[in-house]
Amino acid sequence: RSLYNVGSAFRTADAFRMEKIHLTGITGTPPHREIEKSALGATESVDWSHHTDHTFANELKKEGYKIVVVEQTTGSIPLHEFVPIRGEKYCFVFGNEVNGVSEDLIALADQALEIPQ
Repeated sequence: RSLYNVGSAFRTADAFRMEKIHLTGITGTPPHREIEKSALGATESVDWSHHTDHTFANELKKEGYKIVVVEQTTGSIPLHEFVPIRGEKYCFVFGNEVNGVSEDLIALADQALEIPQ
């Protein structure tokens, strides 16, 4: 929901050379002053798209992406224990700041990671 957080996601994606960001639902989209303030130009170097819902994740899964939700669940592992497999394609899903990742996406996920706070 926070446009500054959206900008930070772009900047982080740029730093990790991520392929694309899929924004969904009520998430703000570039160009926007608050996004650009924290993205520091990353909205120009990271490909992105906006979807009204999360059905794009089903398509990514069909294309061989592993769906990884960043959410505290009964089966989640701490982030520092996650070891990506070379050659695998991953889609990391971050949820809404208030409600988290939807139950539908958690059910679709191949793995869940939690960031200890």
